Amino acid sequence: MIEIYTDGANNPILGQGGWGAVIVESGQKRVFSGTAKRTTSNRMEITAALEGIWHTLQGAEVVVYTDSQYLFGCMAKGWQRRANRDLWEQLDEAVSQRKVRWQWIERDTRNPFHKEAHTLATSLASQSQRLQPAPSEEEKPKARIAEELTHIDASGHPRMVDITQKPDTQREAVAKCMVRMKASTLDRLRQGKMPKGDVLTVAQLAGIMAAKQTPHIIPLCHPLLIGDVKVEFGLDEANYAVEITTTVKSVGKTGVEMEALTATAATALTIYDMCKAVDRSMRIDNIRLIRKSGGKSGTIDLE
Repeated sequence: MIEIYTDGANNPILGQGGWGAVIVESGQKRVFSGTAKRTTSNRMEITAALEGIWHTLQGAEVVVYTDSQYLFGCMAKGWQRRANRDLWEQLDEAVSQRKVRWQWIERDTRNPFHKEAHTLATSLASQSQRLQPAPSEEEKPKARIAEELTHIDASGHPRMVDITQKPDTQREAVAKCMVRMKASTLDRLRQGKMPKGDVLTVAQLAGIMAAKQTPHIIPLCHPLLIGDVKVEFGLDEANYAVEITTTVKSVGKTGVEMEALTATAATALTIYDMCKAVDRSMRIDNIRLIRKSGGKSGTIDLE
C-alpha cells in the first residue's frame, strides 16, 4: 500500500499558492511540490493529490491523506463540484487507473509526513516574502549586481561575457523533460496515427534545429559550433508520458547547457502542437539540466 500525504495553501496577498505531496512506499519517501499564481487553496489541495497520484504506477493501491474537507468531501462523500472542473477531470482519470482510498487527517496531526507536506505548501505559497535588507548609503547596487551577474556590466547594462581568453575544451550537456498526455493519446502517438503525421520524427528535427538557433532565441548566448545533437524519446506507458532526453556536444570556450535546454523545450512544444487537436489536457513538465561537463567547472551531475 502506497501512502500519499498532501496539502495545499494560498497566499492571497502575494497572489501565489503552493502544494506539497509526500509519498511513502516500502519504507522509502519521495517528496514533490510546486507553486501556482492566481490560484486558490482548494485548487492547491486538488493539485497536491493529483501530483501525488500521478507519481504512482497504474494499478497501484494508494491511500491519500488530506486535511481538506473540500477534497475529502468531493472524493469520498460525493459532494457536488461547482468549480475547478479541469482539475477534477484530471483527478478522476488518475484515480480510475489505480485503487485509491481517501483518508481524512487532522490538520494539527503529529504525523511527520503530513507535517512535511503542510510545511512545503505554506512555505512555497509565501516564499516571495523573503525580503532582502535595504542597501546602505555607501553601497553601490549596480556594481554589486555586476559582480554577481555575468551578463550585467558595472553600469547595470546587459553585456555578452568575454570568453576570448578561455581555452577550448570538450563540452557536453544533457537535458530532460516529460510531456504528459492521456493514455489514448500516447497509444495513437506510438502507432503513428496522429492527424498531423509522425510526431516524434518531426519533434526530433525541431529539437536539433532549435539547438542550432539558440543564440537567436536566448539573448546574449554565444554562437557555437555544435558538433552533435541527439534527441531521444522514451515512452512511459505506466504514466502516459513521453520522456525527452537531449544531448548536445561541442568543442569550444563555453558550455552548451542552453542549447540542450532550448532543444528539449522545442521538442516538447512540437509534440504538444502536433497532439493538441486530440488532447487538450497535455502538460509539459520538469524541463531541467541533468548533466554538464567541460570547462573550468568540470563534470556536474544533477541527477
